[in-house]
Amino acid sequence: MAVFDFLRKKKMDEPVEGQRTIMIVGLGNPGREYRDTRHNIGFLVVDRLAEKFEIKLTRVQNKAITGSGYREGARVILVKPQTFMNLSGQAVASLVRFYKIPNENLIVAHDDVDLPFGTIRMRPGGGSAGQKGIASIINLMGTQDFPRLRMGIGRPSGRMDAAAYVLQSFSKGDQEMLNAFLDRAVDAMDCFIQSGLETAMNRFNQVEQQ
Repeated sequence: MAVFDFLRKKKMDEPVEGQRTIMIVGLGNPGREYRDTRHNIGFLVVDRLAEKFEIKLTRVQNKAITGSGYREGARVILVKPQTFMNLSGQAVASLVRFYKIPNENLIVAHDDVDLPFGTIRMRPGGGSAGQKGIASIINLMGTQDFPRLRMGIGRPSGRMDAAAYVLQSFSKGDQEMLNAFLDRAVDAMDCFIQSGLETAMNRFNQVEQQ
């Protein structure tokens, strides 16, 4: 029975010809000391998605922790690179190749200091805007044409360096808003899976503009 279960799991983890597959990547740094920092908000989004979709993040694969399941007929692969932020592309590029994911079916959640805390913006591609994880993915995939979910964490006050700021834990005020922020990001990802990027952008990019 154990051998059967192993073979079945192995088959589930392989690419499936003709199956619509969405890969959702959350960026962050591995290790307990980084777990609750602003830079790890991408990890928090993936964890929240795993809970909602009942996907177990237990597989160690291509320098990442992954899990897969199904949502509205689509296969969903959740990914948390374990390479540290500035080498994220090593995990993402290899997984995209292994699962044969079209660029438009890859979406990456990451922190963004250029957006106020609590703001989300979905976009179809573009440059890294200084986000080193995104820069690594662009470099190793050889393209910047893949969707993003930008998670606003705001900029530091005073003269604090942005690199130090993103590695700090959320402030008390931000923590009070964090659950609602993550829930909205999860809803945006779910909309992306079910209805596509354009619909998700129209629905969620306008929330803070109203």
